[in-house]
Amino acid sequence: MKKIIGITLGDPAGIGPEISLKAFGKAELYERCRPLLVGDKSVLDYYLEKHPELDLKVHVVNDPKDGIYQLGTVDLIDLDKIDMSEFKIGHVSSSGGDAAFCYVKKVIELALAKAVDATVTNPLNKEALNLSGHHYAGHTEIYADLTGTDKYTMLLADGNLRVVHVSTHVSLREACDRATMERVLDVIRIADKACHNLGISNPRIAVAGLNPHCGENGLFGREEIEEINPAVEAAQAEGINVYGSLPADTLFSKANGGLYDMVVAMYHDQGHIPLKLLGFVYDQQKAGWKAVQGVNITLGLPIIRTSVDHGTAFDQAGKWTASELSLENAIDYAIRLAEHS
Repeated sequence: MKKIIGITLGDPAGIGPEISLKAFGKAELYERCRPLLVGDKSVLDYYLEKHPELDLKVHVVNDPKDGIYQLGTVDLIDLDKIDMSEFKIGHVSSSGGDAAFCYVKKVIELALAKAVDATVTNPLNKEALNLSGHHYAGHTEIYADLTGTDKYTMLLADGNLRVVHVSTHVSLREACDRATMERVLDVIRIADKACHNLGISNPRIAVAGLNPHCGENGLFGREEIEEINPAVEAAQAEGINVYGSLPADTLFSKANGGLYDMVVAMYHDQGHIPLKLLGFVYDQQKAGWKAVQGVNITLGLPIIRTSVDHGTAFDQAGKWTASELSLENAIDYAIRLAEHS
């Protein structure tokens, strides 16, 4: 039986609705899974009225098992949060932030109840989220809180390059303080398990240094000597095939070339910049993104969560120019994880 994948609509003012409908209009999606949207019918109807060429009909269900899951039909759990007569596409609003949060909350509940096999999230806007009274730094923190998870990390993936993070949405100063032996070891363990869940039988994990040249034996900092290298040695003693610490300025190129299956980055930008350099392609002549791809996966949760690796793109919303490729990749990863869980 094909897996049921619960997909949130994201902030309804962003590009989530558009890329969702584009993805649901392809036969390949239904060949791989049973896709279920969690969002607002009013938002989908707004776009479908403008783009009748999609030839899609919305089928509202209360329970995932009641979905039709056939090309031409968008199965939807309708939370009825948005009145399109008052709502503005492409603008930050508390109503958009609240709706996005409610979609996420619902899909988490469905996954915890095993009504869906995996979850995929479209982008939400952090400002809108907090304006609505939901004070989280992003999806990752919502999932951790609502599932009661303490040890978790963000995985970004694009092609051969997969990166997990010791810290993400904190200041650079705080990120340095969070690079402790205990945290680095936890992330190495989570990374190793994730590789196995993705079907990589003998994963090779590389750990980046925090400082330039891994500190040059203490000349540029002692975090590698006192925290990171001891974590690597402890993981090796557990039988994990892990290397490091390694200089970050060459590590990501090696991993992208296939030398390593996963990289442990020490902080947000150290891991995000190489991923987005590969997956995000800017077209100067068109003054816009030619490609925006990559997958965000939260590891360590009791449920499966993948996501697009881009934001709400309010400046593109409603123009019907956004690419659905990142969402398709996120769904593909969710299916793979569900099949190996």
